[in-house]
Amino acid sequence: MKILFKTLRSIIYTLLIGSAVQVSIAQSTVNNTECMQCHDKHVSTDAYNKSVHKSLMCSACHVKDEANTVDKLLKGKNTCVVSFKPMNCATCHNSVAKEHETSIHNSERLPVPCSKCHSDIHKITSIKNDKKASALLCSQCHEKESPYFRSIHFQALEKGNNDAPSCTDCHNKHAISKIDNISQGRTFHTQACMKCHADSKMMSNSNVTTIAPKTYFESYHGKNIRLGYPEKVAGCADCHSSHSILPAKDTNSAVNAANLTNTCKQCHVNAGTGFSKFIAHAEPNNSEKYPLLFWVTVFMNGLLAGTFLFFWIHSLLWVFRGFVEKKQNRNARDFSGEELNKDKAVKIRHKVYRRFRPIHITLHIFVVTSFLALAITGLPLKFNYTSWGKTLMDLLGGVSSAGMIHRIAAMVTFGYFIATLVMSIRFLFSKKTSKQTFFQRLFGPDSLFINRKDLSDIMAMFRWFFFRGPKPAFDRWTYWEKFDFLAVFWGVAIIGSSGLVLWFPEFFSYFLPGWIFNMATIIHSDEALLATGFIFTVHFFNTHLRVEKFPMDFVIFNGQVTEEEMRHERSEQWKRYKEQGITEKYEVKKPTPIVWDIALRLFGLFAVLIGSVLAVLIFYSIIGSGLH
Repeated sequence: MKILFKTLRSIIYTLLIGSAVQVSIAQSTVNNTECMQCHDKHVSTDAYNKSVHKSLMCSACHVKDEANTVDKLLKGKNTCVVSFKPMNCATCHNSVAKEHETSIHNSERLPVPCSKCHSDIHKITSIKNDKKASALLCSQCHEKESPYFRSIHFQALEKGNNDAPSCTDCHNKHAISKIDNISQGRTFHTQACMKCHADSKMMSNSNVTTIAPKTYFESYHGKNIRLGYPEKVAGCADCHSSHSILPAKDTNSAVNAANLTNTCKQCHVNAGTGFSKFIAHAEPNNSEKYPLLFWVTVFMNGLLAGTFLFFWIHSLLWVFRGFVEKKQNRNARDFSGEELNKDKAVKIRHKVYRRFRPIHITLHIFVVTSFLALAITGLPLKFNYTSWGKTLMDLLGGVSSAGMIHRIAAMVTFGYFIATLVMSIRFLFSKKTSKQTFFQRLFGPDSLFINRKDLSDIMAMFRWFFFRGPKPAFDRWTYWEKFDFLAVFWGVAIIGSSGLVLWFPEFFSYFLPGWIFNMATIIHSDEALLATGFIFTVHFFNTHLRVEKFPMDFVIFNGQVTEEEMRHERSEQWKRYKEQGITEKYEVKKPTPIVWDIALRLFGLFAVLIGSVLAVLIFYSIIGSGLH
């Protein structure tokens, strides 16, 4: 019986306690009206009802435990005895809070809590679409950036153009980036500018051209930024300023004609007045606005297309004809017409003659080394939009180290150019080496200058390509070898002079007009592409990759050629030497050491391999960019 009584008592107590809890919980619902009875002096009911938080109960933010009650009768006073909790915006604004955690505003150096910007949560109204209000809010702390309110951007906002940027468009609202160095800053502001100015639809609505972002990435500055090395070049804000951006016609603008030299001097300390006349966002394809740059571009494109078209067709025809010739049965007759017996044919394969002197070999090694260095360091800039360009630049150690290598290679190039020029002058004017006149030397068989025979050889070569005649007999130099040689003079003169202008722009700005720098940029880039493309395709084929020489002609590295090669490839030279009785003069009695031969062969093969890989990458990039 006692057990039954205890059980019933427990049930009754449980029910009573449960009822009390329910009452307590019901009493704990703190509505806003009750709160305002005490807090009306601090919180305006009207303002709160107009705020973004109007749908929230006060207890949503302030009450720690809703099981507590509001006892208005405690000691006869209207005293609130609920437990308060610290206000935490993250309770509702979790995603925003996470952004704020990574923001510079959450750093030890600059702690900015939510309440700093959102100062009175009881009357907060949305400024989501009010860029002016947003900017004014930021300016409360960022007084140094107040020139923004005089900028073209804020002027546009005041005129009702809501596409114009406010602070948060560039810096974001809550995830405000921490910028520790110049590199990060330059990348940030350039990307921020491009976000809007590269948007053709947005710019069209604002009647602003998108030429600037397009031309910027075609400049040296833009190429380096795209490659990931902004520390040594100018970004958008470096020229246009960060916040006080004004149109060029405004006298207070950083890019106004009167102020531009000083703007440039921020980086180019010794810049002359001509430096500022450089057309930063020139359009070479705009014939009306930039006629000179347009025709320079047309000329360079024509030179590129014409040169490659002729020599690529020439090479393709040679490939086919070379394979056919290789398959044809050859009798023991050389091109000189001399009938050879078996013993003599074997003998001439081992007899060696000198074709190049040590000075020629040395110069060629310098040519190969410097040219590869120039190509490897220059092509990443040309093809900065490719992944391989970025990778290659990283492997080089960045733009600074690549630039240093490029300039060293350029000095080597100037060195061998001067040496070759001196040798050419001596050949043409020295009476010690020959009794011939100047014109006899210039157009003679030992000269590398184009003569009438070269023109006839070209015609004969094409007849041979199409099975219309025999292969022409060549003297000491073929027409393609002469073209290679003369191209060096043309290339070094054009690439070298334009490169010097770009290397020392501050110096040249004192006596050259600004558009020269634009022209130099076009010429240097296109001529360098012509040189690399020609060397890595046409020259490599003519010298190394054709059927007769594959995989490499070694003569330029040891200077020696067999009698068989002389008879077949230089039959006119062989006959001339035989008639003059000087063949013995050029016979090599002691071949080069085997170790030297192996080292130079490896060097040559490595150079051909590197050049071939670069050629493939160039073609891939050009075709790929054309398809996009």
